[in-house]
Amino acid sequence: MSTSRTFARQYGVAVRAMIVFTLVLGVAYTALITGIGQLALPAQANGSIVRSGNTAVGSALIGQSFTDADGNALPEWFQSRPSAAGNGYDAAASSGSNYGPENSDLLAAIADRQSAIAASDGVSVAQIPADAVTASASGLDPHISPEYAQIQVARIAAARNLPVDEVQQLVSNATTSRDLGFLGEPTVNVLRLNIALAGLAG
Repeated sequence: MSTSRTFARQYGVAVRAMIVFTLVLGVAYTALITGIGQLALPAQANGSIVRSGNTAVGSALIGQSFTDADGNALPEWFQSRPSAAGNGYDAAASSGSNYGPENSDLLAAIADRQSAIAASDGVSVAQIPADAVTASASGLDPHISPEYAQIQVARIAAARNLPVDEVQQLVSNATTSRDLGFLGEPTVNVLRLNIALAGLAG
């Protein structure tokens, strides 16, 4: 009898502890952190949604492709860096290619991308930055380097019949400096840049 009562008491304590900790850590803590996020950083807490007018067109944290149905770059848009996530920028399959720097498939893909960019943007291969031809580790990076944005300016200005200076100014306005002035590199968010581009006449 004593053993049965001891077991029942221990079982009851375990069940009550599970219920209490579920409520405290699974419900109350989650609600608290969600509330703090909504109050302190509502845009980030809700996915950093980017809007064009009243329409949500994506997230500032996830890149997009600006290509036709066959995967060809559309000349009137700034192009993102390549993606190895699923079929491209698939947040459910975030990953890099995991190819080493001497992998033949990677080297062939880089060479193909360099040739395509050199032809479309009228630049030499030496002018093409690394982010234009390689995917990020996540495959979702929404940013490109200012250097990659700059070599696309002339193509876009011609495709849209816009003054080069106007497109150049968009790139300058969209360039974000290093975090805290010294962390990382300057970047350009392609989606936001293309939304600003769409706002220009031409």
